[in-house]
Amino acid sequence: MSTVKKTVEVDVPVHTAYNQWTQFESFPKFMDGVEEVTQLDDRHNHWTTKIGGVQREFDTEIVDQLPDERITWRTVSGDTKQRGSVRFERVDDTHTRVELVMDVETSGPVEKVGDLIGSIDRRVKGDMERFKKYIEEHGTESGAWRGRIKPGDTSGPAL
Repeated sequence: MSTVKKTVEVDVPVHTAYNQWTQFESFPKFMDGVEEVTQLDDRHNHWTTKIGGVQREFDTEIVDQLPDERITWRTVSGDTKQRGSVRFERVDDTHTRVELVMDVETSGPVEKVGDLIGSIDRRVKGDMERFKKYIEEHGTESGAWRGRIKPGDTSGPAL
């Protein structure tokens, strides 16, 4: 399993950066290879990706979400295995540090070679730079979900 860690500083307040990140269906606008994200409920998303000519579909579950601080997820179905966390740190009233850490298990020869030559690392770096550009150009979030999901809580999010 490979670990990728990327950080960018965005010129928007922490709540704006966090709120935009909760709009999972907007990810194809700034994430390379992400064709579609469908939010199934407060915890679950269905992803369709096409990277290096290989199309994959998988589902993720949010296991921890604390507004303006972090969102942590893992895959729960499909042939893509990953887990990760995005953290939001207030720098000042108008700047936020966004840190993404992902553990990705590659499958198949194309992905394994891509991982060896740094493709995953470069893709994530590019995604974070495109997120920065996306949120700074818009200046405001396209929506928000401010609910709390606690680790180990399977009854649904606490609002």
